[in-house]
Amino acid sequence: MAQVKIYYEPEEELLTVFWQPPRKHQLCEELDNGIILIKDELNGEVIGVELLSYKPSDNRFDSVIVELGKTKELVTA
Repeated sequence: MAQVKIYYEPEEELLTVFWQPPRKHQLCEELDNGIILIKDELNGEVIGVELLSYKPSDNRFDSVIVELGKTKELVTA
């Protein structure tokens, strides 16, 4: 079972969520609206997300969808 770690720094208004351990070599990719993906630099796998200017009433987290595990292939007839 995956462990999710959530860090909230109210003074910096920063929310960080990791569903895999942080890596020594990681990189960040800003999507938009202050949403940043944290990726493993070696294989490009997304290991976490950060929300800048986050406040507990923020609704941006509703728009972030994270699916853990392998996806099933869709078969169309």
